[in-house]
Amino acid sequence: MAKSIRLALMFGGASLAMSGTAAAQAQSDDEQAEEAQERITVTGSRIKRTDYESSSPVQITSSEEIKASGFTRIEDLMNSLPQVEAAQTSYIANGASGVATLDLRGIGTNRTLVLMNGRRLQPGGVYSQAPDVNQVPAALVERVEVLTGGGSATYGADAVSGVVNFVMKDDFQGVELNVGASGYQHNNNNEYIQGLMDDRNFDYPNGGSGISGKSYNIDLTMGGTFAGGKGHATAYATWRQINEMRQETRDYSSCALNAAGTACGGSSTAPLPNTYFAPIVNGEYDFDQEVFWSLNPDGSFSPYDGSNVYNYAPVNHFMRPDTRYTMGAFVNYDVSDSFRPYMEVSYMHDRTAAQIAESGTFYAYNVLTIDNPLFSDAQRQQFRDQFGPDVDEIGTYIGKRNVEGGPRMNNLEHNAFRIVAGAEGYINANWSYDVSFQYGSTSSSTAYVNDFYLPYVSQALGAEGADACGDGCTPYEVFTPGGVTGAAADALGGVAIMTGTTSQRIVNAYLTGEMDATFPTSDLPVAAVIGVESREIDFERIADTIYQEGALAGQGGPTNSLAGGYNVKEIFSELSVPVAEGRDGIDSMTVDFGLRFSDYSSSGKETTYKVALDYNITADWKLRASYNRAVRAPNVAELFAVTSIGLWGGTDPCAGDTPELSAAQCANTGVSASQYGNIDANPASQYNGIFGGNVNLDPEVADTYTVGVVAAPTDNLNFTVDYWAIDIEDVIGTVGASNTLRQCAITGQAQYCDNVNRAPSGSLWRGNEGYVVATNVNVGEETYRGVDLNANYIMEDVLGGTITARMNGSYYLEKYADSTGQDCAGLVNSVCFPQPDWRHSLTMTYSSDSFWTAQAKWRYFGDVGYDEEVDNLLIADGGIKAQSYLDIVTTFDLNENTSLLFGVNNILDKEPPMVGGSISTNANTIAGFYDTLGRYIHANVTFRF
Repeated sequence: MAKSIRLALMFGGASLAMSGTAAAQAQSDDEQAEEAQERITVTGSRIKRTDYESSSPVQITSSEEIKASGFTRIEDLMNSLPQVEAAQTSYIANGASGVATLDLRGIGTNRTLVLMNGRRLQPGGVYSQAPDVNQVPAALVERVEVLTGGGSATYGADAVSGVVNFVMKDDFQGVELNVGASGYQHNNNNEYIQGLMDDRNFDYPNGGSGISGKSYNIDLTMGGTFAGGKGHATAYATWRQINEMRQETRDYSSCALNAAGTACGGSSTAPLPNTYFAPIVNGEYDFDQEVFWSLNPDGSFSPYDGSNVYNYAPVNHFMRPDTRYTMGAFVNYDVSDSFRPYMEVSYMHDRTAAQIAESGTFYAYNVLTIDNPLFSDAQRQQFRDQFGPDVDEIGTYIGKRNVEGGPRMNNLEHNAFRIVAGAEGYINANWSYDVSFQYGSTSSSTAYVNDFYLPYVSQALGAEGADACGDGCTPYEVFTPGGVTGAAADALGGVAIMTGTTSQRIVNAYLTGEMDATFPTSDLPVAAVIGVESREIDFERIADTIYQEGALAGQGGPTNSLAGGYNVKEIFSELSVPVAEGRDGIDSMTVDFGLRFSDYSSSGKETTYKVALDYNITADWKLRASYNRAVRAPNVAELFAVTSIGLWGGTDPCAGDTPELSAAQCANTGVSASQYGNIDANPASQYNGIFGGNVNLDPEVADTYTVGVVAAPTDNLNFTVDYWAIDIEDVIGTVGASNTLRQCAITGQAQYCDNVNRAPSGSLWRGNEGYVVATNVNVGEETYRGVDLNANYIMEDVLGGTITARMNGSYYLEKYADSTGQDCAGLVNSVCFPQPDWRHSLTMTYSSDSFWTAQAKWRYFGDVGYDEEVDNLLIADGGIKAQSYLDIVTTFDLNENTSLLFGVNNILDKEPPMVGGSISTNANTIAGFYDTLGRYIHANVTFRF
């Protein structure tokens, strides 16, 4: 086979995975050449030419690799690629959206364009404007193509960091039934955290866990021709059930580490409440006389010493349960060469639940009289001794955990429907057309149950201004140890419900073909595309009164309704100009151009464009380079979300007995001299923020560059090296609450300090009076740069079989954002995700000439530095140490119709690196990025008919 064809196969518009089956390797050269002609024109261009080779880097994951991974959640597969950071995954509980999203290069889910068969997926649900890849059934994916660099000129907005295209098996023949099961196993022997839990008398698992987090899946695919071979239809149906895992199943997550990672922390909203008390003087809460007391088992109060905290971790979900059904079909019919109608239709139903620790009063403010029956006589005397004999009213911020009522649960449901109908055909020998209409809609809902309804709590406390606790009201005996019954707790619960609908309508039409014109130094014709597209996006989220009022204690603030939309009309074109071929030093050279004019109803007219070079020096060596101008208009939530209070995770550097920052620096944030060293930190590392949209946002503008080498120096070795750079201006986002607070303290600049509003006590978390404003703005510039390396090597006739090796690696050179003022490449802290400088996967596959295949994969995450003074775990290790994981899988073709696959990921049972509470995304880990739950065991059997 010619090396130019092998280059096209492996590094052109669509690569072949080198870890394919023995059957694939046994293809003849002619068959592979024919396949190369079919695959060269996939992601990155609409030009259809058999001699076209991509000028843009495209990473390929084949169906064989997907199956070997054992993953039934497509986001788990994608997050294992070195080019992808973890976003919303099943390992998120508190703050879960119920969807699965992709974050290419860590540049943001809203800047990663997700396609199915080259067409957009619609936005995901009530909490997300990014596509939900739960819609994609892993068993039906033929390959995944990841295009590096901007694709806006080809596909429109959102393709800033690149494009992820799921190419489906729409030409399937026969019947295939796949049945699988999987689960996680871990040996709990983390002596460090077990020692911390022993210090607190906390329970934890020890030794082997058995198989937990079990999942089961059934995938049915059918396909064939009809009408004498003129038509073809593929239909599928899948079912997947994943069982929950709680944090109590792993020792390293059985207690919530404090921000420093040095002790089992937790929440000061505890079963025996901790409460701020102060007398009401002249109608105001007197902060000068405030005390912070814990309720003792004997009913007395004593000063809070930091020990009365609740370990909320065990009942939290480490991995959410999930049930998903998908079904769909791909149909085409060749009426003639000039008219080939086609249709794609898909449906998904997904239901998950995110369980977190029990609700509580969470320091909601209430005023109680000294004669309130909830106080004992001894407690009243203690108040008089503290505040004076004439005290009449006492202001309270009560931290009582609802252990009597059980955990909170957010029930999330998504139903996605998508249909594509169109026709394609040849106008003449050189030109073809494609006209299509696409409609996608996702309806979603959330029902938040077993959270305290604050008006009921105030009533049951007998608070001033609340409704009287009369018939049917059970007093909430928070100041009597053991005084709260399950029935009393249940009576205080509320349910908040929110529903949402997103819809996307796209009309697309384009012509593609070859002109009669040629460049003077080339014999090949110029190829072109010209087309039009109209897109309309609508989003509506309806929150009930309880959500909008923020009346549930554990919500952190209101969740408002949201409605909006926009439309865009576009004209696009591409031009591929062969410059020369068959000359000394030029095997072939092609220059590609792209141009797109867009008119947004929300932000006006924008122009995107691209230019790219594809230069084959010889049949063995290729140079490629590209420049893309990309534009992303703000989405509905970024524009129209109502400003409201919520929670952010991190630390207040001016809180605690010995604040991290100086008194002068903390004064910039509003801390008085008397408050310095006397502001309580939140043990759960959660603080108030004001979040919301901004209708005055400008579109983001990005310039993306790639330069690379593609080579086949020997018949057995192929590799690519690609440098990429992405510069974004007018970035849509927030400065970030944590960063705003720190920058205010360090610089004292008004642009930061005007957004820090401390409560009279100095707190940023008690009640809703203290907060940091972090609404959407155009925050400046961001710069991302890196190098990707891919290499493939094959050895034939080894012990009667073939060995293939494939490496996919990525080196991050720069990850800078004006909003943080930091280069986050290879760095983790309160604003930097721990993306290592270097990350790779190396896969070795042995394919025997008989019935079995074996594969081993080494996944490597380089070390990550840490530059703050909060997390002692990271300080001691100099950051997060390098992590390596080993996966093995074997397949057996039992007969022509049956195959069996068995594999173990992370076979050495490597634990995820532990981090403190200010860095953790869930369960003392960076959940979903590093292997989170230990050893993953999977098996499936496939029947073909």
